[in-house]
Parts: sequence; C-alpha cells; structure tokens
Amino acid sequence: MALFWYGLVPIAGALVSRRAWRRFRAYFNKLRLAPLLDYARYVSRGPAQETPPPRQGPDRELFRFTGSFESITDGHTLWIRSPDLTIPVVLTGAQVYMLPTADKEEGLDPAEEAPQRLNRDQVATLTGEVRVFVGGALSPQDGRWIFAVTPETPLQVIFYTGDERSMAGRVIRTGRHRNEYWNGVTPYALVLGALCLIAMAVAFLPRPAFRLTVITAFCAAFVPLYTLAPPGLLLTIVYRRFWQGARVYRSIRDLVRLPLIYSSGILPNGEVYGSRCYQDLPRGIPLLAPGMKKSGKELWHVFGVLDPQAAGAPVPREPEDSFVPFGAIPGDPERLARGCARRASILGVLSWLLLLAGIGLNAVLIGRIIILLGAQA
Repeated sequence: MALFWYGLVPIAGALVSRRAWRRFRAYFNKLRLAPLLDYARYVSRGPAQETPPPRQGPDRELFRFTGSFESITDGHTLWIRSPDLTIPVVLTGAQVYMLPTADKEEGLDPAEEAPQRLNRDQVATLTGEVRVFVGGALSPQDGRWIFAVTPETPLQVIFYTGDERSMAGRVIRTGRHRNEYWNGVTPYALVLGALCLIAMAVAFLPRPAFRLTVITAFCAAFVPLYTLAPPGLLLTIVYRRFWQGARVYRSIRDLVRLPLIYSSGILPNGEVYGSRCYQDLPRGIPLLAPGMKKSGKELWHVFGVLDPQAAGAPVPREPEDSFVPFGAIPGDPERLARGCARRASILGVLSWLLLLAGIGLNAVLIGRIIILLGAQA
C-alpha cells in the first residue's frame, strides 16, 4: 500500500507532468519557426471570412506575435498591442503562462521557478508593463482576424518581463518542473496513503498476533516524513543537489539545441542563418548556455546571420528576429546535448537511490526503536 500511494501514484503524475512540459517546449520551438505577424502580413491575408481558405501546408496558418498587454474584455479576450498592430486573443482553451522574473545576472539557477499557469482571473490583474507572446492559428471573427484555439492547433500565450531577445532561451530553460515527484496528485496520494495505513494499523491493533503488521503499518504511514529526519536528512540534502544538477543539465541540453531547429538555414524573415567555427571566441559574442566552458580540443560554434556575399568568413551577426538564438557554443551542439542528457540521467538515478537509501535508513531505525519500546512495555 505504501508503494502504491507514495510511489506509483506520484510517479505516474510525474510522468504526466514531464510529458506536459516536454510538449510545452516542443510547441514553443515549433512556433519559433512560424512567421512573425505584423501589419503587412495581417493585411496580406485579406478579409476575414467566416469560412477561411483551405490550408496549404501543415504550418501555413501558424503565426507568432509579441506586444504589450493592453486590456482584457468580456473576461476572455486579451488585447495585445505592437508598434504597428493591435490584435485580440481569445483565451478560452489557451495555454496561458507567466515566465518567472528574469534575474539581472546571467547563469543557470538550479532552483529557478517553472512558468506559472494562469487562469483568466489572474490575467486580468496583470499590468501594462508586462509583455506578451502569443502563437497559434488566426481565425475570423466579426470581420477581423484573431488568435484563437482551433481544433487543429492549440494557442500558447506567455507573459514575460525583461529583454525580449532572452525570452526564448528563458522559456526553454525554465519550461520544466522543478521536481516532477511533487505534482498535482502527490498531496492527495500522500494523505490517502497515510490514512489507509493508519486505518490498517488501528484495525489490527487489538490483535496481538498481528503486532508486526501494526508496527510496519505505522512506520510506513510516515514514510514521507523520513526524508526530513536525521540521519536520512543528510542523504536527502545530497539528493536535492543531484536532482537540481540533473535539471541544469537538461536545461543546457535544450539550450545548445536551440539553433538546430533552423536546419534549412533560412529564417522566417529571409535571413541566412548558420554557424562559423573559431578556436578563440570572437569579442562581443555571448554564450548560448551560460557557464559552459570549452575544452582544449573543441572549437567555438558561433551561430548567427551569415552574409554569403561578404568576402572571407565574417563573424555571424545578430539576427533581426529576437527569437532566433545568437551566440557561441563550446563544441558540437549535438554531441554536447547527448553528453548533457547522459549526465542528467546518471544524476537522476543517483538522486533517487540516495533518497530511497535515506528513507530506508530512517525506517529501519524507527522500526527498531518501536520494537524496543514495545519489548520494555
């Protein structure tokens, strides 16, 4: 019973949570390839007919749009304003998130909060200083094009503060649960598990023949608290460090893969995108994954906009599209990503082993204490 309520149920919730965050990051990466909606593209779509023209490709109807939060009307229609266009967004059924506040210092914080899921009431309390990213399909309504959820495509809305150029990296870096074990079903599973085990212990308490069952049930009922009691607490602290390290490696894995989605070499705005390799990092080039260092035999891979007509091999420049990564990676991105994934898996397994070892150690000690007290009584 303890394994079911404290193990299987939370782990099942963890798998669902991890899959949801993986889909969140994957859809955001897909939207990064969509064209940025501006006034010219909006007008080029023609009049907003109630029966839109058939789709000409799997991603032809996807657009992304960024602007300032203007207002929310009817309790579900968000208005976003850019320098040349104001467009409504219907929040019904949309995936609405708020990015954590950006730190002034660059780096990867292992304890960084994940994006917060917002409901419509929380959106209404936001101020005009917040910027908004929206990505999805355009739908006709009342003679104009709006962003709305369609049967084919979801709608992703992300509120954020800080520099727009760092927003994409922050979404990919923080778009994961801090600890998947503690998810929406975990509190209920812990309470139900404790109640079931205590009820079992109380039911067998009047029967001396089941004394061991009563002791075991009582010990198992408080297993979640064993992580907070010494000496298992020391292993819990190491477990947290290892788990946070695994989260950082997963973030680095996704960050170094950010430029790889532009495999065609052509950005949505027509710029040529690619990389150049250097033994020494050129001046003024930022790191795409802060904190990573180059080994002696590796080359710096600098990603940015290339100028095919320029003589020689000029340093890539910053793209006009703020969602396209610009910076350096200390080595081959795919090889680094595989290495980070491997380290994250190892740290994840070690962290679970340490956590279970701490729980087992405290369970044995508490069980021995209960047996000794029972013998003296």
